[in-house]
Amino acid sequence: MAEPRPMKEPLRIVIADDNYLVREGTRRLLEDSGQVTVLAAVGSAAELLDAVRRARPDAVLTDIRMPPAGAAVGGADDAVRPAMEGIDAAHAIRAADPDIGVVVLSQYADESYAFELFRNGTAGLAYLLKDRVGDLQQLLAALREVTSGGSVVDPQVVDALVSRRARLRESPLARLTPRELDVLREMAQGRGNAGIAAELSLSESSVEKYVNAIFTKLDLASEQLVHRRVAAVLTFLRDAGLRSARG
Repeated sequence: MAEPRPMKEPLRIVIADDNYLVREGTRRLLEDSGQVTVLAAVGSAAELLDAVRRARPDAVLTDIRMPPAGAAVGGADDAVRPAMEGIDAAHAIRAADPDIGVVVLSQYADESYAFELFRNGTAGLAYLLKDRVGDLQQLLAALREVTSGGSVVDPQVVDALVSRRARLRESPLARLTPRELDVLREMAQGRGNAGIAAELSLSESSVEKYVNAIFTKLDLASEQLVHRRVAAVLTFLRDAGLRSARG
């Protein structure tokens, strides 16, 4: 694995959004931060893949939906799927170069889209609601996280998922105590044990105990350590039967 990038070094990214104003506004916002260099800003999935091949960025920031031409980024056997071009592009980018992180921005809080993004694995991928563009620090944090091989799931998606599944007795979530659910929400927002402890006014040793209990109750004890936190969220997605609920 490559050594972590010094925080003072600008992150090299490619932006994809079919809305010119959103695309250029996002470019200006990120570049004005002094922490990002935008190598290209494009309007379709096909252009995105071409820009990534040419520029080899550290990370990609892409809208979930782009023009129909981008639908071809999936395999030849894939059907054209509405509002999924950005996710298909993310899969293609990660398959070609696992060192490139991808943040997908979506107007959909439906958990099924997040599950679709993470269906082949979680490392180096993030799913955020599009209004996060207005929160510069959160957006920068997500870009840094995927560049280092981490994952991020939008808190609103996690909250909707947790609330829904907590009401179903057959769900693995029913095994969790209210405090363990609190810890899981914080885990899914990308916080480490120290951050969770500060947010929930707990000791770090207590947080570690809750985290281990969550992994055990969700049958994730044998998962690789680096993926357990996001795998906990994906367990809920699978149990919710959201593969087909793509509305």
